Amino acid sequence: MESGQEIPALTDTAAEFLSLIGLKELEHCLFAETLAVVGTGDPPRDKAEGQWWMAAQWAPYRREGEPVRNCILVQARFRGWQDGVPRSSTLKAFVTPQLETLEQEEQECLELRPHPTEKSTHMVSHQHGMTVTKTVQEGEAEPQCQSFSYCQAELRGLLLEGASLLLLRVLARRHTVPPGLIFPAIDTEGHLCTSSYSALGIQRQAVGSAETEVFVMERTMHTSTGVSTVWQSSFLPNGRLVQMMQVGSPTLMLLQDESILSKSGGFEPQLPFPKEPLNWEEDIQLCSWFLDRKEELQLSHAAYLQQHPEVRALLSDFLQALLLQQPHDPISFAAEFFTHRRPMDTPFASSGSASPLPSSPPDHRPANGE
Repeated sequence: MESGQEIPALTDTAAEFLSLIGLKELEHCLFAETLAVVGTGDPPRDKAEGQWWMAAQWAPYRREGEPVRNCILVQARFRGWQDGVPRSSTLKAFVTPQLETLEQEEQECLELRPHPTEKSTHMVSHQHGMTVTKTVQEGEAEPQCQSFSYCQAELRGLLLEGASLLLLRVLARRHTVPPGLIFPAIDTEGHLCTSSYSALGIQRQAVGSAETEVFVMERTMHTSTGVSTVWQSSFLPNGRLVQMMQVGSPTLMLLQDESILSKSGGFEPQLPFPKEPLNWEEDIQLCSWFLDRKEELQLSHAAYLQQHPEVRALLSDFLQALLLQQPHDPISFAAEFFTHRRPMDTPFASSGSASPLPSSPPDHRPANGE
């Protein structure tokens, strides 16, 4: 940026945009999804080299000395290869409904032999602003730590990685990106920068052996060093990813499961988490709950019958009449029997009274013909 006057304008506009995102919009963006990691030069890209997973859900956020807050927990995992070396990364972020990040932690591991490299970035907000702590450890060497602190004025409208993944879902469901959409951000080195979002329009892309229309967006991280990192993401109308790639990277994340596409070209909902078979008889806790509930119901039923002896008499009368007359249509016979039965305080046939039905109704001949 060329002048200090542009910074307040940027942060105010960004904060206002985030404040206008509704809870209902966010509710539709809370789900989990999985993409395969494939090589960019391997069409038809059916050989997965890894996996990328992301989930968003409501969760309590606890901090010592503060009341519990209901936030959105955003989690992501990546497992793949970088220049022939196994690489993995994780993301965990607690985000408010206004997409303000309360706390975020990113971890990355490059499994170099014999000295694997692990990097972590922890960001936590507080009343004065935000503290960023970067830790790098190579092999068994002592970890190297760096800390950065930013004041509240610098962070207005700040959009970190976890919140950005949610925002992309919101924009995908809207099918539009406002022109000039820019937010303050923090780069991988822990320094303040900006990230911009733009729409590349509607395109057709493959999902397995099928093809569907997707909404494509581009996100660019503009660092203070002048080096930009660009991601392009393709989304279905319901906010689910079809493809995500970093421009210049030899790999990309790709949706391979075409079963979520409906026959009409729409999209079917996917369960937030995979369904697993449940064998309650082998689960000690579930089996205990079942037996306790079974005993509770048996005692409740026995107590009710004890309090209402007329129920046994009623059933006895009905079975007696049914077996004596043996109607061809027992359901109609039962309906007529209970329609014409005596009031509940009147003794039944089982206790010496007359039957509540006339004997041998003309429309209920015995099944045996007698």
